Amino acid sequence: MSFSLSGKTAIITGGANGIGLAIGRHFANKGANVMLADMDEERLAKEIGSPEDNETIRYFAGDLREKLTIANLLSATVDAYDKVDILINASRQVVTSDPLNPEDDGVEMLLEQNLLAALRLSQLVAKRMIKQAEGQDSGLAGSIVNLSSIAARRTRPELLAYSISTAALDQMTRSLAAALAPHRIRVNALAFGSVMSASLQDALKDDRDARKEIEGHTPMGRIAAASDLTETVQYLASSASGFMTGEILTLDGGRSILDPVTKPAH
Repeated sequence: MSFSLSGKTAIITGGANGIGLAIGRHFANKGANVMLADMDEERLAKEIGSPEDNETIRYFAGDLREKLTIANLLSATVDAYDKVDILINASRQVVTSDPLNPEDDGVEMLLEQNLLAALRLSQLVAKRMIKQAEGQDSGLAGSIVNLSSIAARRTRPELLAYSISTAALDQMTRSLAAALAPHRIRVNALAFGSVMSASLQDALKDDRDARKEIEGHTPMGRIAAASDLTETVQYLASSASGFMTGEILTLDGGRSILDPVTKPAH
């Protein structure tokens, strides 16, 4: 088995910044052809540039909650690179919600954003992977990696909607893994804790106490950088994890092993 991504084609959502962008650049540096997808076309163009600047990493702008956008993303990827071998569902949104307010629509919004968009794209990409593998009797047909969160298992009341959406994403991972295993497509997830994304950086900019609290609740004593996730995602996407499917791998600096009573998750 090999960690190599050379010659593989990967679709990576949430690719305009933060974790998705870091994964995309890492994959491209490892020899993969990468299609980054995000709603923020201006940021994608700024970060990636034109195909003439870099043929191995391109971008597609659109709202992945729309079925037509998902179909167009797959078509653009196949047009550019002839195939798709890897899907990284890295697009996610975090919002606070009121767990006691029946008018709060946070759960519906995050289920649409964090779960259903990933499910629809996974289903469509899996069909393409199955078609590509027709006539092949051995080898892996594809790999899907979902980016989840330890909030699926450890949460705070104001993260009700986010926790529900990531818990559903974990179960989606297991269910698709079982359904796609006969087609030699693996589906796994990476559940992480606090990562210094653009949104978290903004949230902590004027709140030193919040940063100290997060670091104090993490045995390794720091907030992860987006680059801390990239090689683990590479492992899950590559044949190095060729006999792994349906797993939710945790990467959180030890945060989720602490007693939730004395060391609450954030």
